[in-house]
Amino acid sequence: MRFYLASKIHLAKVTKEKPNYIGSITVDEALAKRAGFKNGELVHVWDSNNGERIETYIIFGKKNSGEIIVNGPAAKKIKKGHKIIIAGFELSKNPPKPKIVLVDEKNKFLKFLK
Repeated sequence: MRFYLASKIHLAKVTKEKPNYIGSITVDEALAKRAGFKNGELVHVWDSNNGERIETYIIFGKKNSGEIIVNGPAAKKIKKGHKIIIAGFELSKNPPKPKIVLVDEKNKFLKFLK
């Protein structure tokens, strides 16, 4: 068994940061579901602006809002306006076909990447 990429939102823009929140990353519910994420799922977040990498969990935000909010201590490293990649993995014997979502400047779905 190995971990394989299962879900990814590619180059979303952070819309807000909440350093005093208890943790997690808030992601527009419609966008998260389109990429195949579940509420509370462990995710990796990679900041394309500064190279920071964190692990946290997803909290679904307001549907179709475009919000991507970095919460808790991660907000000290990943800032509003930064472009991030959110990735989820699956433990499996065989690689799944990952859902890779590309978004526009307002974090609205553009297309699936192959």
